[in-house]
Amino acid sequence: MSTNAVYVFHENELQYRFNDTHPFDPERLLMTRDLLEKSGALDPSQFRKPRKATNADIRRVHTAEYVAEVQALSALRPSEKAIADAERFGLNTEDTPFFPDMHDITCQIAGGSIEAADLVMSGQALHSLHLGGGLHHALPNKGAGFCIYNDASVAIAYIREHYDAKVLYVDTDVHHGDGVQWSFYHDPHVCTLSFHETGKYLFPGTGAANERGEGDGYGMCVNIPVEPYTEDDSWLEGFNEALDRVVRFFRPDIIISQHGCDAHALDPLAHVHCSMRIYREMPATLHRLAHQYCGGRWVALGGGGYDIWRVVPRAWGMLWLEMTDHPLASRLAAEPNLPLPESWLTEWTKKSPLELPHTWLDPVHDWTPIPRRSAITETNRRTREIALMYVPE
Repeated sequence: MSTNAVYVFHENELQYRFNDTHPFDPERLLMTRDLLEKSGALDPSQFRKPRKATNADIRRVHTAEYVAEVQALSALRPSEKAIADAERFGLNTEDTPFFPDMHDITCQIAGGSIEAADLVMSGQALHSLHLGGGLHHALPNKGAGFCIYNDASVAIAYIREHYDAKVLYVDTDVHHGDGVQWSFYHDPHVCTLSFHETGKYLFPGTGAANERGEGDGYGMCVNIPVEPYTEDDSWLEGFNEALDRVVRFFRPDIIISQHGCDAHALDPLAHVHCSMRIYREMPATLHRLAHQYCGGRWVALGGGGYDIWRVVPRAWGMLWLEMTDHPLASRLAAEPNLPLPESWLTEWTKKSPLELPHTWLDPVHDWTPIPRRSAITETNRRTREIALMYVPE
């Protein structure tokens, strides 16, 4: 197993929890780590415990006014003024309600993404994984979509300030990576590439193919929206074509990828119908291109994923297997029925309200085909042609 990959984690990230019924559940971090440990794929020597981001780190992206409001709402009993102002800052919605200590807890998450970026850019590690990160919807002056501070944007801004490197941000969450896009919409040194379900039907309603950046950053923003019920073949066709073209055109110094795994058919918050196959193949493509164009420099973050029992641990587990060149990654390509560890299944079956899958990949041969497959595929191709109009082949 490669020693060139590090697993960034701090136990305080498990406190990023809005309430007991909220779909964003940090238990998925524990399930993924346990799956990897029980698979013999994660060693204590690979862990890195990050520092907490400072207010100065956060203010590279977020306004001072917004940070002050987050701090005020982090009190056990916020003031009447802070509560009255919460709506203006997007922090009293059903999706993103304020909660005690959210400033410190989210600063810890942002610190994890900074640490992951710093380890790679300084040459201490070739690859790094921070699954607690990927909170990509937070805007400079507003929380949104389960996200308080945008750790991905904070890490990119850190790289730009400390290393003056060109950053390619690749977002594979089924929801458009809007917060990162808008943070760097005018920056020619940061290219954002997002693959997501069309905003016609899904939060946040952005990410159209004609959102291309502005000013000096025009052409540095690429969006590949797909139709509801898109399946593996069409998703991967678009991912591989767009990523290859963008990397060859932009020639980044580092790739930062966000790995929301809510494009899976079982995810309750979207309408895309992909299987675990895309979560095996997308990291492999990113890994290959990072070595081909970036000297191997690759940071991967977590993100969405709301079937925490049947989807998230397997998807994020395969990401780490690929990142570390673990033998299981090669076996998965040849053995679609490769079983999950019995010890992991026994442990988590006690807690899961759903029957857990017994294999890393899905038995897609048992799935009912989508009736409009060919029409969906063709629509995705036409949309992608518009999205890549100004990206050289």
